[in-house]
Amino acid sequence: MSHQPNDESDLSWLGKPIDARPLFGPELASLLDLLGGLRRNEWRRAAVPGWSVHDLAAHILGDYHGRLGWSAESHQRARAAGETLEAFIHRVNREWIGLHADHSAAELIEALERAGTQVARQFEGDDLDAMGLGVSWAGADPAPKWLDIAREFTEYWTHRQQIRHATGRDTDLEPNTLSTVLDTFMRALPHTLRHTPAPAGTQLQVAIDAPAVGTWTVTATADRWSLAEAPSGRPATSVRLDPETAWRLCTRGIDPCTALARARISGERQIAEAACQIVSIVY
Repeated sequence: MSHQPNDESDLSWLGKPIDARPLFGPELASLLDLLGGLRRNEWRRAAVPGWSVHDLAAHILGDYHGRLGWSAESHQRARAAGETLEAFIHRVNREWIGLHADHSAAELIEALERAGTQVARQFEGDDLDAMGLGVSWAGADPAPKWLDIAREFTEYWTHRQQIRHATGRDTDLEPNTLSTVLDTFMRALPHTLRHTPAPAGTQLQVAIDAPAVGTWTVTATADRWSLAEAPSGRPATSVRLDPETAWRLCTRGIDPCTALARARISGERQIAEAACQIVSIVY
């Protein structure tokens, strides 16, 4: 199997389109409700390595402005010569957070509400069939707009969960939203398996338990692994995960070894191990 460059004319290997557009408004409301209820000391808690809850809230604001157009004084978004995508993104994130280090919680919440509302409205009018920004972890550059938008939604959702965890709250397991997040994350499977050889027709099935029930079947073709519709058959490998393990694996809240220990696996373990290397963020 030889992985071919992304063919803009045929992206069926990414699977059926996802429409995350209606979820941005409710997600913003949930974020604002969460942040509005935090105590002063909770804003200082570590949310992710090197970032406090305050930092992460500022980062979400930066994500919004990345879609609307950067506006903070002196903030440059030019990619340096030789700078990798990952290094560029991490640098821009650090710079943006630094610019907002002195903002109060109330100022951040107000700015998040204003910018988040604009982002939700912007996405409402987008054409899902158009081409959007690349999604590196799915191996799609450019990516269809539906995947670009869904990826953006998972970013906001993931950061809200990180704030919840940092402040002693459990993951928000609202089924419809969680199902959309995991459906988006699973679009990384063909790219994850790109170096895993298998005869054409070999299938891997990944299943997620309630409350975010879903099943994804990836099929090896002559050129790549694909989430496109394929003839039904007995998969060579089956991996079943609970939702908490699945989303935290995809965002590297846990490592692949931990996920494998929790997974229920049948069939060829080598393919299962390769699938559990999935990463659905810029990492």
